[in-house]
Amino acid sequence: MNVSEAVISRRSIRQFLPDPVDRAVLERVLEKAQRAPSGGNLQPWNVHVVSGTALGRLCNALSTVLPQGRAGHSVEYVIYPADLADRYSDSRYEVGESMYAALGVTRDDKQGRVAQFARNYRAFGAPVLMLVHTPRYMGPPQWADIGMWLQTVMLLLREEGLDSCAQEAWAVYQKQIREHVAIPDDHIFFCGISVGYRDPDAPVNSFPVARIPLEQVVTFVD
Repeated sequence: MNVSEAVISRRSIRQFLPDPVDRAVLERVLEKAQRAPSGGNLQPWNVHVVSGTALGRLCNALSTVLPQGRAGHSVEYVIYPADLADRYSDSRYEVGESMYAALGVTRDDKQGRVAQFARNYRAFGAPVLMLVHTPRYMGPPQWADIGMWLQTVMLLLREEGLDSCAQEAWAVYQKQIREHVAIPDDHIFFCGISVGYRDPDAPVNSFPVARIPLEQVVTFVD
């Protein structure tokens, strides 16, 4: 698989097969991903790779907190700006509606939407969950570095025939995650990455995800 094929075939997978992932494959991917660029070569990314009974315990623990709604949240950073406008807000709305349409969940089906959202905290059935964190003193440039590392990891996973879903949704339960995973107190928890093999028959893995036309995001200056 070349880079273009990996980019085109990568998408956020929201239903995984239960097939296990070989640890040697994960180590190979993460070793290669260490080549991701970072300003000053800081390499600010840190990750805990959770699977097996540890992942089961974590998911079960969160399932007891979900009914509390926002009262159970303890997010450390703002995931989406409050004043999203124009194309940014439209893109977020459209991908959500496309996903629920693929699942046959109507806008009035609140229970169905809540049930699908709760699947975030089962890692969408993936056998592996990566939990990404970084020292609290790191700033926006280092967070951008982590983004480049994340993309590198996800493309390398595609090269291995694996799939992923980067999930900032896990961040709202960072307090509960810390009770089960030894993330240092002086680190800020960023996101989870569910890893496994996609279920090719799941409609949620094949609905079209619109991209903004190039002319709206790129300006060439001669």
